[in-house]
Amino acid sequence: MRTIVIDDERLARTELKKLLQEFPEIEVVDEASNAEEGIRKINSQQPDLIFLDIQMPGKSGFEMLQELEYTPLVIFTTAYDEYALKAFEVSALDYLLKPVDNKRLEDAIKKLNIPEQEEESTSFVNQGLLTEDSHVFVKDGDRCWFVKLSDIRLFESVGNYAKVFFGNNKPLILKSLNALEERLDPKSFFRANRKHIVNLRMIEKIEPYFNNGLLIELKDGEKIEVSRRQAVKFKEMMSF
Repeated sequence: MRTIVIDDERLARTELKKLLQEFPEIEVVDEASNAEEGIRKINSQQPDLIFLDIQMPGKSGFEMLQELEYTPLVIFTTAYDEYALKAFEVSALDYLLKPVDNKRLEDAIKKLNIPEQEEESTSFVNQGLLTEDSHVFVKDGDRCWFVKLSDIRLFESVGNYAKVFFGNNKPLILKSLNALEERLDPKSFFRANRKHIVNLRMIEKIEPYFNNGLLIELKDGEKIEVSRRQAVKFKEMMSF
Protein backbone atom coordinates (compact mmCIF):
# COMPACT_ATOMS: atom_id res chain seq x y z
CA MET A 1 0.00 0.00 0.00
CA ARG A 2 1.67 3.21 -1.23
CA THR A 3 2.02 5.67 1.64
CA ILE A 4 3.08 9.28 2.26
CA VAL A 5 4.09 10.55 5.72
CA ILE A 6 3.17 14.21 6.37
CA ASP A 7 4.58 15.87 9.51
CA ASP A 8 6.39 19.16 10.12
CA GLU A 9 8.83 17.44 12.53
CA ARG A 10 11.65 15.70 10.69
CA LEU A 11 12.43 13.41 13.63
CA ALA A 12 8.78 12.37 13.85
CA ARG A 13 8.78 11.47 10.14
CA THR A 14 12.01 9.53 10.52
CA GLU A 15 10.77 7.60 13.55
CA LEU A 16 7.45 6.70 11.91
CA LYS A 17 9.15 5.54 8.71
CA LYS A 18 11.42 3.36 10.83
CA LEU A 19 8.42 1.78 12.57
CA LEU A 20 6.67 1.22 9.24
CA GLN A 21 9.62 -0.84 7.97
CA GLU A 22 8.24 -3.68 10.11
CA PHE A 23 5.14 -3.83 7.87
CA PRO A 24 5.97 -5.13 4.37
CA GLU A 25 2.46 -4.29 3.15
CA ILE A 26 3.23 -0.57 3.67
CA GLU A 27 5.49 1.16 1.13
CA VAL A 28 6.49 4.70 2.10
CA VAL A 29 6.89 6.40 -1.29
CA ASP A 30 7.38 9.98 -0.08
CA GLU A 31 7.13 12.45 2.81
CA ALA A 32 6.13 16.08 3.28
CA SER A 33 6.91 18.67 5.96
CA ASN A 34 3.78 20.82 5.63
CA ALA A 35 0.27 20.87 4.22
CA GLU A 36 1.09 22.65 0.96
CA GLU A 37 3.81 20.14 0.14
CA GLY A 38 1.50 17.33 1.18
CA ILE A 39 -1.27 18.52 -1.15
CA ARG A 40 1.09 18.65 -4.12
CA LYS A 41 2.52 15.21 -3.50
CA ILE A 42 -0.84 13.55 -2.79
CA ASN A 43 -2.51 15.00 -5.88
CA SER A 44 0.42 14.03 -8.10
CA GLN A 45 1.24 10.59 -6.66
CA GLN A 46 -2.21 9.50 -5.45
CA PRO A 47 -1.07 7.27 -2.57
CA ASP A 48 -3.37 4.69 -1.01
CA LEU A 49 -2.69 5.93 2.52
CA ILE A 50 -1.28 8.94 4.35
CA PHE A 51 -0.05 9.36 7.92
CA LEU A 52 -1.00 12.96 8.71
CA ASP A 53 -0.03 15.31 11.52
CA ILE A 54 -2.76 17.74 12.60
CA GLN A 55 -0.99 20.82 13.95
CA MET A 56 1.46 22.11 11.33
CA PRO A 57 2.65 25.59 10.32
CA GLY A 58 0.27 27.21 7.85
CA LYS A 59 -2.61 24.82 7.21
CA SER A 60 -3.66 22.14 9.69
CA GLY A 61 -4.09 18.51 8.66
CA PHE A 62 -7.87 18.99 8.61
CA GLU A 63 -7.59 22.05 6.35
CA MET A 64 -5.25 20.14 4.05
CA LEU A 65 -7.79 17.35 3.58
CA GLN A 66 -10.43 19.87 2.46
CA GLU A 67 -8.22 21.01 -0.42
CA LEU A 68 -7.29 17.63 -1.84
CA GLU A 69 -8.40 16.66 -5.33
CA TYR A 70 -7.75 13.02 -4.44
CA THR A 71 -8.41 11.70 -0.93
CA PRO A 72 -6.52 8.60 0.28
CA LEU A 73 -7.09 6.72 3.50
CA VAL A 74 -5.98 8.75 6.50
CA ILE A 75 -4.33 7.80 9.79
CA PHE A 76 -3.75 10.85 11.97
CA THR A 77 -0.61 11.16 14.10
CA THR A 78 -0.63 13.90 16.71
CA ALA A 79 0.57 14.81 20.19
CA TYR A 80 -2.91 15.98 21.19
CA ASP A 81 -6.03 13.92 21.94
CA GLU A 82 -8.43 16.88 21.67
CA TYR A 83 -8.96 16.26 17.93
CA ALA A 84 -10.14 12.67 18.26
CA LEU A 85 -13.84 13.35 17.61
CA LYS A 86 -13.13 15.57 14.60
CA ALA A 87 -10.87 12.86 13.18
CA PHE A 88 -13.79 10.41 13.39
CA GLU A 89 -16.08 12.95 11.71
CA VAL A 90 -13.78 13.19 8.66
CA SER A 91 -13.73 9.38 8.42
CA ALA A 92 -10.13 8.87 9.49
CA LEU A 93 -9.14 5.23 9.71
CA ASP A 94 -7.37 5.77 13.03
CA TYR A 95 -5.86 8.35 15.35
CA LEU A 96 -2.42 7.70 16.85
CA LEU A 97 -0.93 9.73 19.68
CA LYS A 98 2.76 10.61 19.55
CA PRO A 99 5.11 9.06 20.36
CA VAL A 100 3.54 6.34 18.24
CA ASP A 101 3.33 3.02 20.04
CA ASN A 102 4.26 -0.13 18.08
CA LYS A 103 1.14 -2.02 19.16
CA ARG A 104 -1.21 0.86 18.32
CA LEU A 105 0.45 1.22 14.93
CA GLU A 106 -0.05 -2.49 14.31
CA ASP A 107 -3.73 -2.21 15.28
CA ALA A 108 -4.18 0.73 12.90
CA ILE A 109 -2.61 -1.12 9.99
CA LYS A 110 -4.80 -4.15 10.65
CA LYS A 111 -7.80 -1.90 9.97
CA LEU A 112 -6.60 -1.52 6.40
CA ASN A 113 -7.77 -5.11 5.87
CA ILE A 114 -5.08 -5.76 3.25
CA PRO A 115 -5.36 -9.26 1.78
CA GLU A 116 -2.72 -10.99 -0.30
CA GLN A 117 -4.21 -9.34 -3.39
CA GLU A 118 -4.35 -5.75 -2.19
CA GLU A 119 -6.53 -4.50 -5.02
CA GLU A 120 -9.47 -6.58 -3.85
CA SER A 121 -9.82 -4.63 -0.60
CA THR A 122 -9.17 -1.08 -1.75
CA SER A 123 -12.71 -0.21 -2.84
CA PHE A 124 -14.20 -1.70 0.31
CA VAL A 125 -11.88 0.30 2.54
CA ASN A 126 -12.46 3.52 0.60
CA GLN A 127 -16.20 3.20 1.20
CA GLY A 128 -15.46 3.88 4.85
CA LEU A 129 -17.46 0.90 6.10
CA LEU A 130 -16.81 0.18 9.77
CA THR A 131 -16.82 -3.49 10.79
CA GLU A 132 -17.56 -4.75 14.28
CA ASP A 133 -13.79 -5.13 14.82
CA SER A 134 -13.20 -1.44 14.05
CA HIS A 135 -12.33 0.98 16.83
CA VAL A 136 -13.74 4.51 16.98
CA PHE A 137 -12.97 7.55 19.08
CA VAL A 138 -15.86 8.91 21.10
CA LYS A 139 -15.45 12.24 22.90
CA ASP A 140 -17.99 14.00 25.10
CA GLY A 141 -16.74 17.11 26.88
CA ASP A 142 -13.46 16.29 28.62
CA ARG A 143 -13.97 12.53 28.42
CA CYS A 144 -12.67 10.43 25.55
CA TRP A 145 -12.95 6.73 24.76
CA PHE A 146 -11.46 4.46 22.09
CA VAL A 147 -14.24 1.91 21.66
CA LYS A 148 -14.46 -1.33 19.74
CA LEU A 149 -17.58 -1.10 17.60
CA SER A 150 -18.82 -4.52 18.70
CA ASP A 151 -19.04 -3.15 22.28
CA ILE A 152 -21.53 -0.46 21.22
CA ARG A 153 -25.04 -1.82 21.70
CA LEU A 154 -27.14 1.16 20.63
CA PHE A 155 -27.10 4.53 18.86
CA GLU A 156 -29.93 6.93 19.70
CA SER A 157 -30.74 10.14 17.82
CA VAL A 158 -30.87 13.26 19.99
CA GLY A 159 -31.47 16.25 17.70
CA ASN A 160 -28.29 16.82 15.69
CA TYR A 161 -26.38 14.44 17.95
CA ALA A 162 -26.29 10.71 18.54
CA LYS A 163 -26.07 9.08 21.96
CA VAL A 164 -23.66 6.13 21.98
CA PHE A 165 -24.41 3.29 24.43
CA PHE A 166 -21.49 1.11 25.58
CA GLY A 167 -20.92 -0.30 29.05
CA ASN A 168 -22.31 2.23 31.52
CA ASN A 169 -21.45 5.12 29.21
CA LYS A 170 -23.86 7.15 27.07
CA PRO A 171 -21.85 10.03 25.54
CA LEU A 172 -23.15 12.30 22.78
CA ILE A 173 -21.37 12.77 19.45
CA LEU A 174 -22.10 15.36 16.78
CA LYS A 175 -23.18 12.87 14.14
CA SER A 176 -26.56 12.20 12.58
CA LEU A 177 -28.05 8.72 12.69
CA ASN A 178 -28.23 8.69 8.88
CA ALA A 179 -24.50 9.42 8.61
CA LEU A 180 -23.73 6.66 11.11
CA GLU A 181 -25.95 4.19 9.29
CA GLU A 182 -23.98 4.73 6.09
CA ARG A 183 -20.75 3.68 7.82
CA LEU A 184 -22.04 0.78 9.92
CA ASP A 185 -22.00 -2.79 8.63
CA PRO A 186 -25.66 -3.82 8.09
CA LYS A 187 -24.75 -7.38 9.08
CA SER A 188 -24.01 -6.10 12.58
CA PHE A 189 -26.15 -2.98 13.04
CA PHE A 190 -29.85 -2.50 12.22
CA ARG A 191 -31.91 0.69 11.94
CA ALA A 192 -34.84 -0.21 14.17
CA ASN A 193 -36.73 3.06 13.74
CA ARG A 194 -36.21 6.76 13.09
CA LYS A 195 -34.34 7.24 16.36
CA HIS A 196 -32.40 4.02 16.99
CA ILE A 197 -29.72 1.76 15.50
CA VAL A 198 -29.14 -1.47 17.43
CA ASN A 199 -26.28 -3.93 17.53
CA LEU A 200 -27.82 -7.23 16.39
CA ARG A 201 -25.44 -9.23 18.59
CA MET A 202 -26.64 -7.36 21.67
CA ILE A 203 -30.28 -8.46 21.30
CA GLU A 204 -31.51 -10.47 24.28
CA LYS A 205 -35.22 -10.84 23.49
CA ILE A 206 -37.71 -10.10 20.68
CA GLU A 207 -41.46 -9.78 21.18
CA PRO A 208 -44.46 -8.90 18.96
CA TYR A 209 -45.54 -5.32 19.47
CA PHE A 210 -48.24 -2.81 18.63
CA ASN A 211 -49.27 -2.34 14.98
CA ASN A 212 -47.32 -5.35 13.67
CA GLY A 213 -44.06 -3.99 15.00
CA LEU A 214 -41.53 -5.68 17.26
CA LEU A 215 -40.08 -4.91 20.67
CA ILE A 216 -36.38 -5.63 21.09
CA GLU A 217 -34.74 -5.93 24.50
CA LEU A 218 -30.98 -5.48 24.58
CA LYS A 219 -28.59 -7.24 26.96
CA ASP A 220 -28.32 -4.18 29.21
CA GLY A 221 -32.08 -3.81 29.46
CA GLU A 222 -32.93 -1.11 26.91
CA LYS A 223 -36.19 -1.80 25.09
CA ILE A 224 -36.38 -0.55 21.51
CA GLU A 225 -39.44 -0.55 19.27
CA VAL A 226 -38.93 -1.78 15.71
CA SER A 227 -41.30 0.11 13.43
CA ARG A 228 -43.76 -1.83 11.29
CA ARG A 229 -41.78 -1.16 8.10
CA GLN A 230 -38.46 -2.08 9.68
CA ALA A 231 -40.00 -5.14 11.34
CA VAL A 232 -40.66 -6.59 7.88
CA LYS A 233 -36.99 -6.08 6.94
CA PHE A 234 -35.84 -7.46 10.27
CA LYS A 235 -37.89 -10.66 9.91
CA GLU A 236 -36.64 -11.19 6.34
CA MET A 237 -33.03 -10.62 7.40
CA MET A 238 -33.18 -12.92 10.44
CA SER A 239 -35.21 -15.77 8.93
CA PHE A 240 -33.82 -18.92 7.31
